[in-house]
Amino acid sequence: MVALDERLDKVVGKKSADALAAAFELRTAGDLLRHYPRRYAERGQLTDIAGLEVGEHVTVMAQVVSVNKRQMRTKRGSIVEVVITDGKRSLECAFFNQPWHMDRLRPGMMALFAGKVTAFRTKLQLANPDYQLLEAEDGSGDIPAAQVVEEFAGGMIPVYPATARIQSWQIAKCVGQTLDMLTDIDDPMPEPLRERLGLSGYEDAMRTVHRPADQAALQVAKHRLKWDEALAVQLALARRRTAAHARPAPECPVKSGGILDAFDERLPFTLTAGQAEVGAAIAADLAERHPMNRLLQGEVGSGKTVVALRAMLQVVDSGRQTALLAPTEVLAAQHARSLTDLLGDLAQAGQLGAADTATRVVLLTGSMGAAARKQALLDIVSGEAGIVVGTHAIIQDKVTFADLGLLVVDEQHRFGVEQRDALRGRAGETSPHVLVMTATPIPRTVAMTVYGDLEVSALRELPAGRSPISTSVVPVSEKPAWLDRAWERIREEVGKGHQAYVVCPRIGDGESAEDVSDPEGDSGKRPPLAVSDVAPMLADGPLSGLSVGILHGRLPADEKDAVMRAFAAGEIDVLVATTVVEVGVNVPNATVMAIMDADRFGVSQLHQLRGRVGRGSAPGLCLLVTDMPAGTATRERLAAVASTLDGFELAQLDLEMRREGDILGASQSGAKSALKMLSLLQDADIIEEARTVAQALVSADPALSEFPGLAAMAGQLVADDRAEYLEKA
Repeated sequence: MVALDERLDKVVGKKSADALAAAFELRTAGDLLRHYPRRYAERGQLTDIAGLEVGEHVTVMAQVVSVNKRQMRTKRGSIVEVVITDGKRSLECAFFNQPWHMDRLRPGMMALFAGKVTAFRTKLQLANPDYQLLEAEDGSGDIPAAQVVEEFAGGMIPVYPATARIQSWQIAKCVGQTLDMLTDIDDPMPEPLRERLGLSGYEDAMRTVHRPADQAALQVAKHRLKWDEALAVQLALARRRTAAHARPAPECPVKSGGILDAFDERLPFTLTAGQAEVGAAIAADLAERHPMNRLLQGEVGSGKTVVALRAMLQVVDSGRQTALLAPTEVLAAQHARSLTDLLGDLAQAGQLGAADTATRVVLLTGSMGAAARKQALLDIVSGEAGIVVGTHAIIQDKVTFADLGLLVVDEQHRFGVEQRDALRGRAGETSPHVLVMTATPIPRTVAMTVYGDLEVSALRELPAGRSPISTSVVPVSEKPAWLDRAWERIREEVGKGHQAYVVCPRIGDGESAEDVSDPEGDSGKRPPLAVSDVAPMLADGPLSGLSVGILHGRLPADEKDAVMRAFAAGEIDVLVATTVVEVGVNVPNATVMAIMDADRFGVSQLHQLRGRVGRGSAPGLCLLVTDMPAGTATRERLAAVASTLDGFELAQLDLEMRREGDILGASQSGAKSALKMLSLLQDADIIEEARTVAQALVSADPALSEFPGLAAMAGQLVADDRAEYLEKA
C-alpha cells in the first residue's frame, strides 16, 4: 500500500517512473494522480481532427479509411500511408520502412493513434505514430471490448497528456497500478465547508476522475477537484492581499499648484473619459495610508503612459520619488525619452530655464557606463531624481531611494513576484504604492486568478487621432506570390515617405533558416526565421536600395539606442527586429509591419506588435506571414487576429483557443501548472465563489492555523518557485 508522497519508482517500476519524470516531472504517486485526463474517448465516438497543431504530440481515436504502400522517391525503402478519419476530416499517417503495418491496419478498424503532428505538402500528417487497435467485430485488436469495459468503466477511456516517450495508454496503466495500491488519504478541505459547498470527498473524486462510471459521476469528481484548485489559488492571493495591506504606505494626497497642475495646464489634448475616471481612482488610492496595488490594463495606444505619469507627478508633489520599471533597455530608454518630452522644462530641475516646480527624470540600466551610472545613483539616493526609469537594474541592492512613494511596473506579465517584492523593499519601513500596467487585455477570470491581489482598472477608449490598421494573413505555402506582394507593399509605403517593421521570432545563432524537414515528411517544423538571415536577404533582394536596419536584445545598449533614434528620425526605412519592438516603441511614421512566422507568436503578442503601426495620421497595415496549412488551429488563430482590432475581444478568443480541448499536446499538458483541472474560461462561477470563501477564511484566520489542510493546499501552490505562476500563468 502506498501514500500520495510515495516515490513513483516504488509504485510503477523504475522504467515507467523515469519516463514520467522526464516527460512531465511526475515523481510521486500524488504527482501522477494529479496528471488528470483531459478527455475521455468513448467507444464509437471519434476524436475531432480539426484544429490539430503542427509540432504537438496528440492522441486521437479514429477509423482507418485506406492503407497503401509506395516506394520513396529520394531514398531506398517504402512508406505505408494510412488515411484515418473522424467522420468529417481525414489525417494521413506515414510509416517509413515498416511494411508490417499493412497486415495490422485495415479499412474500417478503430484505433487510438499517438504521434507528433507534422506538415508535408501543406497537409497534416502523423509520422510513425504508435497505435492501439480497439477490438473489431471479428475479435481482432489490441484492447478487447471486455477489457475496455472492465478497465475503463462503461467504455470511457481516459486520454492523458502524453509524449513520444510514454503514451496515453501507458500512463493509464501506471495510474491504475497506483490507484490499486493507494491507502486512505486525508481530505484537505474541512468537512463543514465541504458539506456547505456540496462537494464530494477528495479520495472519491481522485479515483473517479481516472475511472469514471459515467458522465454524471465524472462531473461530480471534476467539480470537487476544480474547487480545490480555485480555493488554493484564492487563499494564496488573499494572504498576499492581507500581508500587503498590513504595511503602512506613504500618503500622497493631491497638492494644488504643484507639478501635476502645471503638467495638466500644458497638456495639448483633453483626457479621455476613461483616463479621467481611472486617474481619479488612482489619485484616491495614493492619498491612503495603505499601499495601492492596482493593475491598469488598456489597449495599445489607449494612453496608459499619461495616466501613469500623472500619478507619478502627484507623488512627486508630496516630496517623494517614483520608479518606472520596464522589461527591456530599449523600452526603458523609450520611456525616459517620452516622459522627458511630455514634461519639457518640468523635467529640468537644476538646469537653467527649468520650471519652478520641475523635477528630474533619471534613466538607470545595467549597461550604463560607470560615470553615468554613478551620477544616476547619486541623483536617486539624494532625492534629486523625482522619476527614475530603468530595467531590473533598479532592483539591485546598491540602488537606494531617498523616499520611494510609487512603483510603476510596465508590462507586468514579464516580471515575477520576487522582482516586484524586491522593489517594494526599496521603500524601507513603508510599502510604496504599486501601479502595474499591461497593454495585453486580460479576461475577467484571468484577472481574478492571476492578478487576484490587485484592483483592476481598464482603459477601453482610444484617444482621438489614432489611424485604422488593416491586417491580412499571407499564407506562403498556398500562395507564394502573396509574399512577393508583401515586399512590394513595403516598398510602396517607403516610396510615400513612410517606414516599416519586419519582425522575426529569433535573433539568429548560426543555424540555418532553411527547411530542415525530411522530404518525405518525417520531421517537424523548420527553425524559426532569424533577424540575422532575413535582414541581408531583404537588403540584397526584394528591398534592395532601401535602408535596412536591425534591432535585437543582444546588441549593446548604446547600439540599440542609436538604432531606435535613427529609425525614429527616419534614417532607416525598414527595421528588421525581434519582439524588442513589441511594447512602448512609438514611431508614428511607421505604417506597415510584416511578422514573419506569425504562427510562432500568441494572439496577444501579435496584437501588441501590430500596435506599433498606425500611430500617426496614415493608416497602418499588418501582414501575418505563415506557412502553416489551412484548417489548423494556428491558422484559425491568425484569422482571428486579422478579423478584429479589439484587444479585449482577442484576449477572450485567445483564452478560448488555449483551453484544454479534445486533443492535447505535450506542450499544453501543464505538468508544472497549478491549474490542471480548473478552466479560466468555463469556471468563472467557481472562481468568484472561491474568492469570497478564501477572503472570509483569511480575514478570520490569516495564518489558517485552524485549517492545516487548506494551509498546506495553498502552500503547495506557491512552493517550489511556483509563486511566479501567480504573475506569469
